Amino acid sequence: MKKGIFLLILFQIVAMGGLIAQVTPAERLVAYKVAFLTRRLNLTVEESQRFWPVYNELQDQKNAIQRERASIFIKIAENKMNMSEKDIIEAGDRLISLDIQEANLSAEYHKRFKEILPPVKVIRLYQAENQYRNLLLNELRNAPGGLREEIKQRRDR
Repeated sequence: MKKGIFLLILFQIVAMGGLIAQVTPAERLVAYKVAFLTRRLNLTVEESQRFWPVYNELQDQKNAIQRERASIFIKIAENKMNMSEKDIIEAGDRLISLDIQEANLSAEYHKRFKEILPPVKVIRLYQAENQYRNLLLNELRNAPGGLREEIKQRRDR
């Protein structure tokens, strides 16, 4: 009986290991960000239950804006020589529209966060997001084959 339970637990651990190995780099980054923000904000259980769904909504909407912005820049890069002045104006107007949309989202969700968290934790959230961004940028700069090396190679050309 004990041997059977041991084998069952061992099987579950191996199966979980397989799942962990299938986690994408993007999913690892999201998990790391959640852990980073959770530590910095020191959320209570109740705050956490109310905060994360709202925060994830905001991130989904910001990601959609980023994807659209990226597709506009890709279109411009691929077609810049063939774009009419009208196309260029429309692309610029859409980019500004996306910036305004993102600013409106920030204002809307700031109000929502204030309903969930005390003001000091809302400010900590903004600080923590900035710290997280800086941490990632430093990692990219200092990683082997990272931005620092790429910049140096471009400079040496």
